[in-house]
Amino acid sequence: MPDRPGSTAAETTGKPASAAEAGATPAARPTARPAEAGEWRGIVLITGTDVEVGKSVVTSAIVVAAQAAGLRVAVVKPGQTGTAQGGLTDTELITRLAAPHTCRTMASYPESLAPLTAARIAGVEPLELYEVVDAVRAEAEKHDLVLVEGAGGLLVPMGVRPSGDAWTMADLATSLGAPTIVVTHAGQGTLNHTALTLEALARRGVATKVVLGAWPAEPQLVHWANLTELVPNLIGALPADAGRMDPGVFHRSAPGWLTPALYGVLDDWRVWAEEAG
Repeated sequence: MPDRPGSTAAETTGKPASAAEAGATPAARPTARPAEAGEWRGIVLITGTDVEVGKSVVTSAIVVAAQAAGLRVAVVKPGQTGTAQGGLTDTELITRLAAPHTCRTMASYPESLAPLTAARIAGVEPLELYEVVDAVRAEAEKHDLVLVEGAGGLLVPMGVRPSGDAWTMADLATSLGAPTIVVTHAGQGTLNHTALTLEALARRGVATKVVLGAWPAEPQLVHWANLTELVPNLIGALPADAGRMDPGVFHRSAPGWLTPALYGVLDDWRVWAEEAG
């Protein structure tokens, strides 16, 4: 289990978050934390180390905590793929769980592929980078926080630049000058995937922190060992079943999964570890 106490929250400027930014059960804490200067505001990107790591559920939790703190929140999904498979889209899931003030998808594609590839197979125009930049900035003028959720991992081809070259969520982060939250899994392989993603963002000068998208109900040694390594960058951890919760339960619980950096109430990894274990 992690043994590091913590201090202050991460900021949009990229100041390091503490090791203690994720702690107690929501039942033992207030349901929201008042918004304060220095917390993540403006435009924030949500990416992942891979597919199916819980980006949409993490996005939903941040929406709930931020809106409970009094912020107006928008969610923008530049490219949604896999619509032919049926089921809820990412923005539909976010709307059901969190009901943000604004939630929009810019482009949808039938095939479950990288957005650029899916657009080409569908025979439609791919997303143009600066069209997305302009749309996100427009939402930022009307909201306190705009969460921009990617598709898959950081370097998945999302669309094209005016030159015709592909762009990724890393390119969007640098174009917007936006900090980025990396959603990762808790199991084997996460340390390498997370480190590679953080290194790619650091090389681009992007402020970055990490959220565990699905902490297992019965964690094993590998999960605890990974948690200890991830603590210095961690600002939240969601239970594995969070996306299947009733929306009312989700609203009451979400602030308890996030640190003050994300308008939550978790503040001690040691307490969190004891309760999670």
